Amino acid sequence: MIKATKRIIILFAALCIAGLMGAGIGYYYVFYPNITVKDDGIIYVRSSGSITEVLDTLRSRGYVKHPSTLLQVARLKKAKAKSGRYRIREGMNNNELINMLRSGNQSPVQLTFNNIRTLEEFAGTVSLQLAVSSDDLLSRLRNPDTTIRYGFSPATVIGMFIPNTYEIYWNISTTDFLNRMYKEYQRFWNKQRQKKAEEIGLSPLEVTILASIIEEETVKKEEYPVIAGVYLNRLKKGIKLDACPTLKFVLGDFTITRILDRYLEIDSPYNTYKYAGLPPGPIRMASIQVIDGVLNYQKHDYLYFCAKSDFSGYHYFSRTLRQHNAHAREYHRELDRRKIWR
Repeated sequence: MIKATKRIIILFAALCIAGLMGAGIGYYYVFYPNITVKDDGIIYVRSSGSITEVLDTLRSRGYVKHPSTLLQVARLKKAKAKSGRYRIREGMNNNELINMLRSGNQSPVQLTFNNIRTLEEFAGTVSLQLAVSSDDLLSRLRNPDTTIRYGFSPATVIGMFIPNTYEIYWNISTTDFLNRMYKEYQRFWNKQRQKKAEEIGLSPLEVTILASIIEEETVKKEEYPVIAGVYLNRLKKGIKLDACPTLKFVLGDFTITRILDRYLEIDSPYNTYKYAGLPPGPIRMASIQVIDGVLNYQKHDYLYFCAKSDFSGYHYFSRTLRQHNAHAREYHRELDRRKIWR
């Protein structure tokens, strides 16, 4: 009887020890740090599904110390990974990693775009940073049924995008991306900017169109409001803008230096040498600084400007055509001297 009691006590003790060991192993599998990161730790999950596929990526990048424990915890939790862009952190445990993947707790992208001339260029830039298809985005931007929802046309929709840096989730849909950009456009055109546009007699779109021309005219930020003043003076007096960048836009070549006489006769609504007023749409994506340069234009009586012959990037500003022509001749003589023929 005494021996039997001892055996029961020993068996119970053994079971307790086994239970404690099992609990210890379980705790180790779930909560012990299992991730090591030596780079930015960014991984992309292209489509929602099994964590097993994600594990292959983690293993190939050398992030997981003990892949088997991660797999066992994933199976225990019956976890599936949601698509997205994730940042793997040094010292994460299996439980933290799996919870992040199955909840879709992504690390957003800092989407940056600027210095964009065409919708094609814009779509390509976006697709390099987000999971948005460039073909799909471009197709929608060229579709009047899409652009009209935001109050634009395919010719003007490039003006909806305000160059900046935006925090966006990598796997955003094309529709949600366009909706987000429209909200950013509305946020940019706040009451203060709308009031300034009204005061100079232009709509937000017309301000953007004018800004797009000015951005092609100069790289000198301090000249933005001065050139804006020139063009606004011409618009008020009914004088054609005679803006070289609009012809370059028509020709599809912004590298042209000389505007030849034959270019002036091109029949296009964007030819501001032939038609008065603003062209029907922006000739590029206008930056915030240039738009604000138009809204805060410099009041003066200049009607003309011409690039300086020292090729400094600065311009001469003139009140009379006679003054302007003298500067233009000086500039063209320098083009000849440098053998620049186009």
